[in-house]
Amino acid sequence: MKSLVTGGAGFMGSHLADYLLKMGHQVIVLDDLSGGFTENVPSEAHFTEGTILDRDLIDSLCKEHNFDYIFHLAAYAAEGLSHFIKHFNYQNNLIGSVNLINAAVNYKVKRFIFTSSIAVYGVAQLPMTEEMVPSPEDSYGIAKFAVEMELRATAEMFGLDYVIFRPHNVYGERQNIGDKYRNVVGIFMNQILQGQPMTIFGDGEQSRAFSYIDDVVPVIARSAAMDEARNQIFNVGADKPYSVNQLAHQVADAMDVEPNLGYLPARNEVAHAFSDHSKVERVFNYSPEIDLEEGIRRVAAWIKQHGARQSKEFGNIEITENLPPSWT
Repeated sequence: MKSLVTGGAGFMGSHLADYLLKMGHQVIVLDDLSGGFTENVPSEAHFTEGTILDRDLIDSLCKEHNFDYIFHLAAYAAEGLSHFIKHFNYQNNLIGSVNLINAAVNYKVKRFIFTSSIAVYGVAQLPMTEEMVPSPEDSYGIAKFAVEMELRATAEMFGLDYVIFRPHNVYGERQNIGDKYRNVVGIFMNQILQGQPMTIFGDGEQSRAFSYIDDVVPVIARSAAMDEARNQIFNVGADKPYSVNQLAHQVADAMDVEPNLGYLPARNEVAHAFSDHSKVERVFNYSPEIDLEEGIRRVAAWIKQHGARQSKEFGNIEITENLPPSWT
């Protein structure tokens, strides 16, 4: 089995590459290193530095390796920031995905596995289920849903099998804690290491179900060869929601500091988001094993060893109106 993992130098992608290698796959990683690091790439994987916007590169990789599966995780997943970087968002999260889908058809890939997001649901009845009609609230969710629709249309027209996963609020070792626009667990820990307050938008009562990485990527890895998963959509992640305030206190405890919270003006975001996982539990015989306390403890131990990362400014803001001041 030969698999392409896009975004494989990043957080989720590198963990997925690890699992695929353990399952006997040959793994080729494609990553532009905009948010990932070469040290994340497993030594047994073949690494190619490049972007999913490079159609010639994608074609050459597919021609050379004759992939059985494409696992597409490459994305700029800053959901809140996506309102202000619309062109960048759609280029990287939609057009880049289309380049991969085209290649998958042309080079007879057996199955295309796509990591979407619960951002496709928007403001919906809770918990979010796969049967709900998506109504995304931000540009990131719109791009993810467009790729989902494109995969369905491609399957009907050309017979390309797919599996779509909608993970949510995934955290764990190898997070890019220097990214101040996404991954709140890493942001909090990075702020603590630098002696800064943990910054919270609004009152901190917005809630999410935070999902530990090892409770997410094994299911994605297994989906390639499962007949029951063919052309299906699955929510995947933790079941129990926590407020951002609760998360901040858990992080402070794991980092052995007193909570130091800094509240910022609220931003435009979904107040509460968590999903139902009965479908993935039934098909994959799956249930999350790592609770938030244990997961945060593991990440804290890793981050204490690796130290802080300097936050980088996103250099291509396209709209500045209503941009949170802390993001300027």
